[in-house]
Amino acid sequence: MSTNEDQIRDLVLRWAEAVHRGDLETVLADHAADIVMFDVPEDVRGIEAYEKAWLPFFEWQAQGAAFEIESLDVVAGDGVAFAYALLRCGTPADDRRLRLTLGLREEGGRWVVAHEHHSFPIADDGAAEREVRGVHERWYAGTAAKDLDGMMAAIADDVVSYEHDAPLEYVGVAAVREVCARGLDEGPDVRFDMPELKVMAREDLAVAWGLNRVRVGGGAETWSRGTRVFERRDGSWVMIHQHVSYPYDPATGEARTDLRPGPARS
Repeated sequence: MSTNEDQIRDLVLRWAEAVHRGDLETVLADHAADIVMFDVPEDVRGIEAYEKAWLPFFEWQAQGAAFEIESLDVVAGDGVAFAYALLRCGTPADDRRLRLTLGLREEGGRWVVAHEHHSFPIADDGAAEREVRGVHERWYAGTAAKDLDGMMAAIADDVVSYEHDAPLEYVGVAAVREVCARGLDEGPDVRFDMPELKVMAREDLAVAWGLNRVRVGGGAETWSRGTRVFERRDGSWVMIHQHVSYPYDPATGEARTDLRPGPARS
């Protein structure tokens, strides 16, 4: 291995250890003023933006997450080089691998990072979809058991919900809790499900949609439309947005609450 490759390897290892410690000064030390980073959630340009991007990550890191290089390769040429690595990056409950690519240039007799690219692979084993479906199953069970606390467990504190009734939007988990509490009070036997639920999940975001079925007592049954957005936070899926509605009847100007799905649905 050349001297340049040794220097770059030491630079990357020093940087990764500093990230794990939350040592911002060392994280910034070997980076160009015009650094461009393609981060997992956003693109960052310039050293000031690069610095700000690490602060929320350090807060998450402090909760016990790992940031450790598992493999590192370096190729150095005349004044330019690149390195690529796999890192353990996640909590014990969500142990994932981060892909890292670095582009470096020689500047004033030393190597500096001019470009970083971080990404997680998109999971293709269906685990995220199963987890989001599990959230819905717990909602169904929680409704039948009138377990309001259990129903709220997978709803984000900052949720924004578009409910059937006014006001225009319900902001925050407390507001949504009040809506759910009213729904549970409609009768002694309230059940909710979505017989043909669809879920699409990619990385840390998921969308679920379908027809909501609410049954009260032995006979009353109401259908509406539902779309819900989820984000994986600290390893768990929580609902960050909900949109439910009844179809609008242009002839009367009123919502239709008496409609039923077609024969293809159960």
